[in-house]
Amino acid sequence: MITKYLYDENAYDYHDGGYVQLEQAPGAEHQLNVPPILAPDRVEGNDIFYTVTAQAGETSILPGAKTRTWGYNGSILGPLIKFEMGKTYHVTLKNELDEVTTFHWHGLNIVGPYDDGGPHAPVYPNGERKITFTVDQPAANIWLHPHPCPQTARQVWNGLAAPVIISDQHEESLDLPRQWGVDDFPIVLQDRTYHENQLDYNEDYDVDGTLGRYALINGTVNPVVDVKKPIMRLRLLNGSNRREWRLHFDDFHPFTQIGSDGGLLPEAVELDRIMLTCAERADILVDFSEYAPGQEVILKTDDFNLIKFKIGDFDAEKIELPSPLAKIEEIKVDSETPVFKTVMSGMDDQVRLDGKLFDMQRIDTRQEVNKTQIWEISNTNDMDGGMIHPFHIHGCQFQLIKRNGKEVNPNEHGWKDTIGVNPNETVTIKVRFTKLGIFMYHCHILEHEDTGMMAQIEIFDPKHPIEYHLMSMDHQM
Repeated sequence: MITKYLYDENAYDYHDGGYVQLEQAPGAEHQLNVPPILAPDRVEGNDIFYTVTAQAGETSILPGAKTRTWGYNGSILGPLIKFEMGKTYHVTLKNELDEVTTFHWHGLNIVGPYDDGGPHAPVYPNGERKITFTVDQPAANIWLHPHPCPQTARQVWNGLAAPVIISDQHEESLDLPRQWGVDDFPIVLQDRTYHENQLDYNEDYDVDGTLGRYALINGTVNPVVDVKKPIMRLRLLNGSNRREWRLHFDDFHPFTQIGSDGGLLPEAVELDRIMLTCAERADILVDFSEYAPGQEVILKTDDFNLIKFKIGDFDAEKIELPSPLAKIEEIKVDSETPVFKTVMSGMDDQVRLDGKLFDMQRIDTRQEVNKTQIWEISNTNDMDGGMIHPFHIHGCQFQLIKRNGKEVNPNEHGWKDTIGVNPNETVTIKVRFTKLGIFMYHCHILEHEDTGMMAQIEIFDPKHPIEYHLMSMDHQM
């Protein structure tokens, strides 16, 4: 069993001079908000039609006046959007905000740069964009968030984020908790500060990543979950601008990780704590059967109480997980492809990717579609005084090979799209794109990507070249 966090302690966010310590939010406890499941507009065989709308609203978060927030199909965050492998989705993306936004499907393998929803796919106020794609990747917990450059961080801070689940026949065949909001919960981890109950991003802004005073879980402060089943599935997502979440129960009760960013792990991993950097996900099972009715178990981050689980009265259950849990295709590196090296450097407003700032009209590198290439991702920050940079690639899921030439962590053997890179560390991964397009790769501390710690890769087919007309940042905004 893993009994330590798997990142370098000397680089944790709480060493930063601008770190904001979490505080207990004022007011009473609240039942953890569980987002509703988005109903399709219509279904025609294997074709499913959805409408997703970015909109402004008001949400009761703290005692007193409601908070002005943004959300998808609601006032804050968004409904659960469900996709199924092999089915085709027709999604109408509407913008009812008073500024441009985009709809980025983080973790979804679809064509870029328009369907993927990066900065080249703006949806203007009172406008809409229609996309169509067929899901061809295994079951996974992914998410939706805006990606307009350079306003991603502020729009997420205002409330735009939604959980997305992909299902497939193998995952559905497993004996796993499946009652949404009963024994199967999304846990969207964020933090916010309020000024007379309102958000003021400019007041709280930190170029090295904006941190909030209060923990906000699924849009809920001081959340409580009634445990009605002995085994619960928690789909963890670090949806924060900057904060790292070092999660454990108050008694270090063990749990089982069954999935990461891109789906099920090849083998379940036993832990009593887990750390998620920005945009990382973990799918875990918690067995509460050893507790008695009336007991309370607290999920904490560091020393702060996050979620109270109140144990109810339930019948015993047991889940038998197969071994292997999932068969992960080992993608083979094409010998003729050179190693691609990319370097994250700097802190504050000096952050750079390969020594450059992002340019929406510049292609930084190219890779042939369906070819597997080794990438070496380095973080040149000092081991003392540096920071962990979470690295994300759009349009694919990748496989880890080594960390500084050493074996990767036990829960890093599945598909990933985001990986924290410690200071003075090089993470080696295998990358294969199966869709054409132009995609971003960047640090997922949102203020860092907005500052320019981002680059673009073109995925091409030499037999069918495509010419892209890339807009400038000013044009996009």
